[in-house]
Amino acid sequence: MLNSKLLQLLMTGILETLYMTLGSTALAYLLGLPLGVILYVTSAGGIRPNRTVNSVLGFIVNFLRSVPFIVLLIAIIPFTRAIVGTTIGSTATIVPLVVAAAPFVARMVESSLQEVNRGVIEAAESMGSDTLQIILKVLIPEAKPSLVTGSAIAVTTILGYSAMAGFVGGGGLGAIAINYGYHRYQEDVMFITVILLVIIVQIFQETGMRISLSSDKRISQKR
Repeated sequence: MLNSKLLQLLMTGILETLYMTLGSTALAYLLGLPLGVILYVTSAGGIRPNRTVNSVLGFIVNFLRSVPFIVLLIAIIPFTRAIVGTTIGSTATIVPLVVAAAPFVARMVESSLQEVNRGVIEAAESMGSDTLQIILKVLIPEAKPSLVTGSAIAVTTILGYSAMAGFVGGGGLGAIAINYGYHRYQEDVMFITVILLVIIVQIFQETGMRISLSSDKRISQKR
């Protein structure tokens, strides 16, 4: 049954989930965006191919992506403690979330940049644009709709990761579902937390799709 104590607990869980998800997403993009750009630029079909750099970064990204999140969460406990001073709570959960999400973001960014029309890039090169100008003024603006769509996917993926963190002392709705719904057999609490997580995912997904559509020049021109 819903009561004031449970409502307060759920509200705290929602805020902690949003804090972990949005904070981790921002930091993951801070690392993953430049990594994705470098992966694209140095690829065989990129504007500055470099097999060595691409291979090394590609290996690191693929290695981190291949480790299940729950395993990674436990494996980097010493690193998490060194960064934030603890391994319990929503702030501590952000560290493994970023480590897990940054490689995922990098690959999504690389994929989005690969969708940019090669002719646009060649036109910029013919006008004397250097690598940085092409990245900032051509690649990223042209890939913006795909990047926004990718960010919505990344947010929902990180949200799912944050729920898993409840098994090892993470905060948020995932911890509530595990501590009350699983360990204490309170099925009503489990049901409510699942519904709340679904609602949050839908809001993130719908917001991302709307922003993506509004930033797509092809759709804007048709209107």
